[in-house]
Amino acid sequence: MIGFIVAGRIIGALARLIKPGRQHLGIIATLLLGLVGSIIGGSIANLLGTGDVFELNVLGFIVSVIAAVLLIGVAEGVTGARAKR
Repeated sequence: MIGFIVAGRIIGALARLIKPGRQHLGIIATLLLGLVGSIIGGSIANLLGTGDVFELNVLGFIVSVIAAVLLIGVAEGVTGARAKR
């Protein structure tokens, strides 16, 4: 469980570094988006037959970071729309 949280934090941090511009997300939001991204990446890797959802592999890690970048974009869109009201 602790490894899953650490992986989520790393994936979330990498996604924030890759995503251009400034993100107005806190540490908890980054962690949660990284965790969700890692679950999505692990699930896609599992569907492709390269490993289990909770197993660390290269394809799952790459897809996890991509999913986290997309999730950060969605989160920015939602929080940005809420802030403009």
